[in-house]
Amino acid sequence: MSEHVTEGRATEPTYGFVVPVVVHFDELDSFGMLYNSRYGVLVERAWVSYWQEREIAFSRDWTALGDAFNVVKDFRIIFEAPIDRPGEYGVRIWVEHLGRTSLTYGFRIGSRDGGPPTYAYGTRTLIRLDPETKRPSAWSEKARELVAEQLRPGE
Repeated sequence: MSEHVTEGRATEPTYGFVVPVVVHFDELDSFGMLYNSRYGVLVERAWVSYWQEREIAFSRDWTALGDAFNVVKDFRIIFEAPIDRPGEYGVRIWVEHLGRTSLTYGFRIGSRDGGPPTYAYGTRTLIRLDPETKRPSAWSEKARELVAEQLRPGE
């Protein structure tokens, strides 16, 4: 995450993918701002949309999930400016690091086209699990190939 922070403010990454998301009126709090926990939901929805477009969908069959059987180890978010109206926004997503069993991705919530302003940014680390043992398990070669297009330049 530090790659994208200058004097405590997020810089605008130009890599990764921008996924459109929608903020609805009922997600605003009593002050007219997007409730803080909803930012994580926007990021999660962006990733789900991204993978569904690539025909990797959710399944209740844990063994069929393969690489998609993972858990969140860490989630960090920094808020820069409030989202104070319903409408369309953009979540820029990319992979910061791919380890043997872990994957850390970066995100930035901004305007519909993925540009400024920055409302929030952060990282989320996932651990791939073996569906039977629930222990960390190495990513498949297929997963590594899919993630390659998302890697931050220089990673």
